[in-house]
Amino acid sequence: MIEINLLPDVKLELLKAQKVRSMVVIVSVVIGIVAAVVLVLLSVYVFGVQLVRNQLSDSTITSEYKTISKTTDLSKMLTIQNQLSELSQQYDSKTVTSRLFAVLSSTLPSSPNNISLSDISIDTTSDTITLQGQAPTGYIAVETFKKTIGMAVFTYKDSSNDGNAVTKNLASNIVITNTSYGEDASGNKVLRFTVSFNYDSSLFAPTSAGAIIRNGTTGNVTDSYLELPTSIFKSSGSNQ
Repeated sequence: MIEINLLPDVKLELLKAQKVRSMVVIVSVVIGIVAAVVLVLLSVYVFGVQLVRNQLSDSTITSEYKTISKTTDLSKMLTIQNQLSELSQQYDSKTVTSRLFAVLSSTLPSSPNNISLSDISIDTTSDTITLQGQAPTGYIAVETFKKTIGMAVFTYKDSSNDGNAVTKNLASNIVITNTSYGEDASGNKVLRFTVSFNYDSSLFAPTSAGAIIRNGTTGNVTDSYLELPTSIFKSSGSNQ
């Protein structure tokens, strides 16, 4: 069977163009409908669900804020920024109490006036050190201990004074109290005592760099002098 195409090429091209146009229109309508549906859904979420969630969150925040606001000194307790700002101040105000071991190693008398300590306390409010101990050789050792403390000096570099070296007396107002004889754990007779003294605030200050604690460089440091109570020596006074 023989078929003869009686339609001209122009007509065929027109039919193809109409089909393509119809297809494009259909696809465009479908895409438009889908876009409209998506837009409606987004609008419902943004102006509906999201609005409700924001209102619930605001209500929760307001309620929790009222509860937390009743806490005293809240900013000091919870604010990280406040804690960070306090670090430098806390560092400057801290005490380097580990220097107390250097104090003891420089002031405890050597043999035969040995002293053993049973209690050590530091009162940073009144700048006072209190030591409780016992001495096998009695009052001689205690008096030696007191004199050694009195002659000790504290040398350090002051960071607030261009790092210049500063030397100060280690202690002042040295007082011996609560002296009484007793026996130690081995049954030996010992003198129990308490010694307290005031120290300069720079002794345990973190700004006191390169701290060195040692016996005084001047004065009589012989054993015979240390064992003599200073109360027996007085100035003879001037002649009239």
